[in-house]
Amino acid sequence: MPKPLTVAVLAGAALLTRRALRRRVRVSPLWPLPALDPPTSGRPRTRALRLRVAARETVADGVVQLRLEGRDLPGWEPGAHIDLVLPSGLVRQYSLCGDPADSSSYTVATRLVEGGRGGSREVHEQVRVGAELEVRGPRNRFPLVAAPAYVFVAGGIGITPVLPMLRALPEGANWRLLYAGRTRESMPFLAEVEELGADRVTVVAGLPDLDGELADVPEGTVVYCCGPEGLMATVAERFPDVRLERFAPQASLDGNTDFEVELRRSGRTLTVPADSTVLAAVREELPNTLYSCEQGFCGTCQQRVLEGEVEHRDELLTDAERADSMLICVSRARSVRLVLDL
Repeated sequence: MPKPLTVAVLAGAALLTRRALRRRVRVSPLWPLPALDPPTSGRPRTRALRLRVAARETVADGVVQLRLEGRDLPGWEPGAHIDLVLPSGLVRQYSLCGDPADSSSYTVATRLVEGGRGGSREVHEQVRVGAELEVRGPRNRFPLVAAPAYVFVAGGIGITPVLPMLRALPEGANWRLLYAGRTRESMPFLAEVEELGADRVTVVAGLPDLDGELADVPEGTVVYCCGPEGLMATVAERFPDVRLERFAPQASLDGNTDFEVELRRSGRTLTVPADSTVLAAVREELPNTLYSCEQGFCGTCQQRVLEGEVEHRDELLTDAERADSMLICVSRARSVRLVLDL
């Protein structure tokens, strides 16, 4: 799944492999699924890798699949993603859609986003077989959990984290999938998805009738959704405990207010306007401040908070990390003033 991230400067790999937030739904296992349980917070973070693009294939209209090869690659579970550092330095997140048992390669797919921020176009136009790319991760904030029943909703390229889940479900599992896209030709992996369970898969070319398709979901069903923001918002309205995978910020300017940020070591105090970010304000004073994604996913801009209450809007930091730090690209102040160790 292509993910927007803009970059100026890359930080060290130690900042870039963070634990993901756990989702709200928790279901007691009804069948053994130890390998698919969410990873624990104490697990060591993975290293940055240099992997070779071994294969490149067009798998749908506007969708390119890459297979990145290496040796003894860190393991992953369905729902995981990697950070891909493109030749320009842009960092993008992509869901892994290959085989978790394959320790020699990672497979990702990306859709060309017209009018996007450049990452998908770079992959489509510049990344070729033989290129070496830096890879960080894998990380998983979208884990598959044991449940009595599942409903998966995927929109277009949002099928990428869902596909390994469908493959991993044990025989006899109760699941169904609603897969929507602009056209059948634009929907990657459609043939394989239909083969996994033709009687369980509903394919819609165009806008899906969510009221009709999701009208009869039994209690206890775990719902997963990945796709355009509008689709995820609609599903979340119907199922408040839905597990979502997004690679774009949910933050809105609604309700934002101005606040002050003191840079303690620099001896400067800044005002962050309601329509701007801490990162933008800080970089006006300290232009060498590191950042990458501006979306709250990569961790490059993480800074220590000395005083004040933070409104965390990132998709990366653990609760423990949020106790004394923030990602200044997206998070804001709940108090009238923050003090950063800068």
